[in-house]
Amino acid sequence: MLLKDKVALITGSASGIGKEIAFEYARQGAKVVIADLALEAASATANDIIKAGGTAMGVAMDVTNEAQVEKGVADAVKAFGGMDILISNAGIQIISPVVDLTLDNWKKMLAIHMDGAFLTTRACMRAMIAGGKGGSVIYMGSVHSHEASPFKAPYVAAKHGLLGLAKVVAKEGAKNQIRSNVICPGFVRTPLVDKQIPEQAKEFGISEEDVIKKVMLKDTVDGEFTTTQDVAQTAVFLAAFPTNALTGQSIIVSHGWSMQ
Repeated sequence: MLLKDKVALITGSASGIGKEIAFEYARQGAKVVIADLALEAASATANDIIKAGGTAMGVAMDVTNEAQVEKGVADAVKAFGGMDILISNAGIQIISPVVDLTLDNWKKMLAIHMDGAFLTTRACMRAMIAGGKGGSVIYMGSVHSHEASPFKAPYVAAKHGLLGLAKVVAKEGAKNQIRSNVICPGFVRTPLVDKQIPEQAKEFGISEEDVIKKVMLKDTVDGEFTTTQDVAQTAVFLAAFPTNALTGQSIIVSHGWSMQ
């Protein structure tokens, strides 16, 4: 149990990658805080973890809402006695060429991915420093933290931005034994990716099958999607790493799509 008794707050964890990480963290002994937009969904996932023998709680959290972030982190610290790990995972996707992208959609994407990462980082770092035990901040980046694809300007910009934030947090957090890293998955077959397939088929004027084979997976070494478990295992490794030797880094989990 690599994360025994560690308190981990995971945003966007009522579904997809975040949910897989939450269950894996619980199996590794962590006390998991499921933070999601809807309290009902967060609580349902937490209850599933509890039924499986883990320790969890759900909190409602719009990561762009400063008051909700502060309250969610405070409630978690009060319930579980501290904060050891943040997984900043909440995110959305909007597919559009730059020339058709609205300013509102640009701002919405950056608010969720970047403002959300900042607000949760600030709140959790304060709790980690107060606890005096150090901690680990993990951002859910993407292959698009290093690469670009058409029709994803705000997503690519935000995911690149997470690399910069992680490096600053690594430097500022070191004196308090707080590490910061970014996981950069390739395409993972989640509801977010399933939604993109018909959207990209429309934008590119190709079939959905060709989107998968010729757009999403064409540069992988084996034509396979990255799995949620691939990402969850990486998140365990980063959170459990014992020293500042591994901080300010990005780990690409993409079946070789991007090789840095």
